[in-house]
Amino acid sequence: MNDHLFDHLPVKRVSKPWGYELIFAKTDRYVGKILHINRGESLSLQYHEIKEETLFVVAGDLKLTIEVDGDRRDIMLRGGEAFHIPPRMIHRMEALEDTDLAEVSTPELEDVVRLEDRYGRAGTTAP
Repeated sequence: MNDHLFDHLPVKRVSKPWGYELIFAKTDRYVGKILHINRGESLSLQYHEIKEETLFVVAGDLKLTIEVDGDRRDIMLRGGEAFHIPPRMIHRMEALEDTDLAEVSTPELEDVVRLEDRYGRAGTTAP
Protein backbone atom coordinates (compact mmCIF):
# COMPACT_ATOMS: atom_id res chain seq x y z
CA MET A 1 0.00 0.00 0.00
CA ASN A 2 1.20 3.55 -0.69
CA ASP A 3 2.19 5.14 2.61
CA HIS A 4 1.72 8.64 1.11
CA LEU A 5 -2.05 8.03 1.13
CA PHE A 6 -1.87 8.38 4.90
CA ASP A 7 0.15 11.60 4.99
CA HIS A 8 -1.30 14.73 6.57
CA LEU A 9 -1.98 17.51 4.10
CA PRO A 10 -0.07 20.76 4.48
CA VAL A 11 -2.10 23.77 5.64
CA LYS A 12 -0.95 27.10 4.20
CA ARG A 13 -1.41 30.26 6.28
CA VAL A 14 -1.66 33.50 4.31
CA SER A 15 -1.50 36.76 6.30
CA LYS A 16 -3.96 39.44 5.23
CA PRO A 17 -4.39 43.02 6.45
CA TRP A 18 -7.83 42.04 7.79
CA GLY A 19 -6.70 38.77 9.47
CA TYR A 20 -5.56 35.57 7.78
CA GLU A 21 -6.55 32.62 5.60
CA LEU A 22 -5.83 28.96 6.23
CA ILE A 23 -5.88 27.07 2.93
CA PHE A 24 -6.52 23.46 3.91
CA ALA A 25 -7.45 22.03 0.50
CA LYS A 26 -6.37 22.92 -3.02
CA THR A 27 -7.02 20.78 -6.07
CA ASP A 28 -7.63 21.49 -9.73
CA ARG A 29 -11.39 21.39 -8.95
CA TYR A 30 -11.89 23.15 -5.60
CA VAL A 31 -10.24 25.11 -2.75
CA GLY A 32 -11.14 24.99 0.96
CA LYS A 33 -10.20 27.83 3.31
CA ILE A 34 -10.84 29.15 6.77
CA LEU A 35 -10.89 32.96 6.81
CA HIS A 36 -10.32 34.70 10.13
CA ILE A 37 -11.50 38.31 9.93
CA ASN A 38 -10.63 40.55 12.86
CA ARG A 39 -13.43 42.61 14.43
CA GLY A 40 -14.09 45.81 12.50
CA GLU A 41 -12.00 44.74 9.50
CA SER A 42 -13.27 44.04 6.00
CA LEU A 43 -12.21 42.47 2.76
CA SER A 44 -12.20 44.39 -0.50
CA LEU A 45 -15.35 45.29 -2.38
CA GLN A 46 -14.72 42.81 -5.17
CA TYR A 47 -16.01 40.35 -7.70
CA HIS A 48 -14.69 37.34 -9.60
CA GLU A 49 -14.96 36.70 -13.33
CA ILE A 50 -14.91 32.89 -13.00
CA LYS A 51 -14.44 31.96 -9.34
CA GLU A 52 -17.52 30.78 -7.49
CA GLU A 53 -17.62 30.46 -3.71
CA THR A 54 -19.84 29.46 -0.81
CA LEU A 55 -19.32 30.87 2.68
CA PHE A 56 -20.24 29.24 5.99
CA VAL A 57 -19.94 31.25 9.21
CA VAL A 58 -18.26 28.99 11.75
CA ALA A 59 -18.22 31.61 14.52
CA GLY A 60 -18.89 35.33 14.77
CA ASP A 61 -21.11 37.88 13.06
CA LEU A 62 -20.56 39.14 9.55
CA LYS A 63 -22.01 41.92 7.43
CA LEU A 64 -21.99 40.76 3.82
CA THR A 65 -22.52 43.49 1.24
CA ILE A 66 -23.67 42.18 -2.11
CA GLU A 67 -24.55 43.97 -5.34
CA VAL A 68 -26.29 42.62 -8.42
CA ASP A 69 -27.19 44.87 -11.38
CA GLY A 70 -26.72 48.03 -9.27
CA ASP A 71 -28.91 46.75 -6.41
CA ARG A 72 -26.65 46.83 -3.31
CA ARG A 73 -27.76 45.21 -0.05
CA ASP A 74 -26.29 44.33 3.34
CA ILE A 75 -27.01 40.86 4.71
CA MET A 76 -26.21 39.80 8.26
CA LEU A 77 -24.70 36.33 8.59
CA ARG A 78 -24.26 34.61 11.94
CA GLY A 79 -22.74 31.34 13.09
CA GLY A 80 -24.26 28.40 11.25
CA GLU A 81 -25.44 30.42 8.23
CA ALA A 82 -24.19 30.06 4.66
CA PHE A 83 -24.26 32.15 1.48
CA HIS A 84 -23.40 31.38 -2.16
CA ILE A 85 -21.50 33.93 -4.28
CA PRO A 86 -21.72 33.25 -8.01
CA PRO A 87 -19.24 34.74 -10.52
CA ARG A 88 -19.55 38.52 -11.10
CA MET A 89 -21.56 39.18 -7.89
CA ILE A 90 -19.97 42.21 -6.23
CA HIS A 91 -19.38 41.49 -2.55
CA ARG A 92 -17.58 42.57 0.63
CA MET A 93 -17.34 40.89 4.05
CA GLU A 94 -16.99 42.90 7.26
CA ALA A 95 -16.57 41.30 10.68
CA LEU A 96 -18.76 42.77 13.42
CA GLU A 97 -16.75 40.67 15.88
CA ASP A 98 -13.83 38.30 15.35
CA THR A 99 -15.27 35.95 12.74
CA ASP A 100 -14.21 32.60 11.27
CA LEU A 101 -15.62 31.56 7.91
CA ALA A 102 -15.26 28.37 5.95
CA GLU A 103 -15.01 29.13 2.25
CA VAL A 104 -15.28 26.53 -0.48
CA SER A 105 -14.60 27.78 -4.00
CA THR A 106 -13.52 26.91 -7.47
CA PRO A 107 -9.70 27.00 -7.75
CA GLU A 108 -9.17 30.39 -9.44
CA LEU A 109 -7.48 32.09 -6.45
CA GLU A 110 -6.01 34.94 -8.52
CA ASP A 111 -9.42 35.82 -10.03
CA VAL A 112 -10.22 38.89 -7.95
CA VAL A 113 -11.22 42.33 -9.21
CA ARG A 114 -10.93 44.78 -6.30
CA LEU A 115 -13.17 47.82 -6.72
CA GLU A 116 -12.47 49.38 -3.29
CA ASP A 117 -10.00 48.45 -0.59
CA ARG A 118 -9.20 50.19 2.69
CA TYR A 119 -5.68 48.71 2.66
CA GLY A 120 -4.54 50.21 -0.68
CA ARG A 121 -4.94 47.03 -2.74
CA ALA A 122 -7.69 48.25 -5.12
CA GLY A 123 -6.98 47.17 -8.68
CA THR A 124 -4.53 44.42 -7.59
CA THR A 125 -4.60 40.71 -6.78
CA ALA A 126 -2.10 41.16 -3.91
CA PRO A 127 -2.79 39.19 -0.72
